[in-house]
Amino acid sequence: MNAMPTAAFWQLIDQAAAATPADPDAKAQHLIGALAARPLEDIIGFELTLRRFIIEADDYGIMAAQKIIDGYVSDDPYLYFRCWLIGQGQAVFTAALQHPDSLAAVAPGPYECDFESLLLVATKAYEQQTGREEDETFPRAVARGQGLDYDFLAPPTTGADWEEEDLPKMLPKLWKKFR
Repeated sequence: MNAMPTAAFWQLIDQAAAATPADPDAKAQHLIGALAARPLEDIIGFELTLRRFIIEADDYGIMAAQKIIDGYVSDDPYLYFRCWLIGQGQAVFTAALQHPDSLAAVAPGPYECDFESLLLVATKAYEQQTGREEDETFPRAVARGQGLDYDFLAPPTTGADWEEEDLPKMLPKLWKKFR
């Protein structure tokens, strides 16, 4: 099974972000509806591409941004933060990977940068289209089978690690906005 082409993935994300900019649940519903109308291969491809971007965003700079915004970092909130980042669309995602401090312009506030429901979009679209309950043919199982794991078997975090005292100089715009 192939990943969804990057352009098609970002088109879906960008359309959902434009239609429902501040409501993650509405954004997820928009994506579910858009995906459920596509072939099953596209739904699985969306999951594969999503996981690639979640893994790509696992960077110490992105982690530092979440630390400044929320005041702490732990596994699940960091994952949901990366989902939020993807949910902001291609331009925000790309800018943040290059310069995490760019998030100062778009981050709404502490504990608001969370898009956990993005993790189930492909599963729910697949359920809608097939009428079946989740099994080994579903997008998440296919992605794990291809080694796209963002949990326990994920590749190591990229970038340079940091100490908390480094954050004001590392990400000055975020520090000024949230601290």
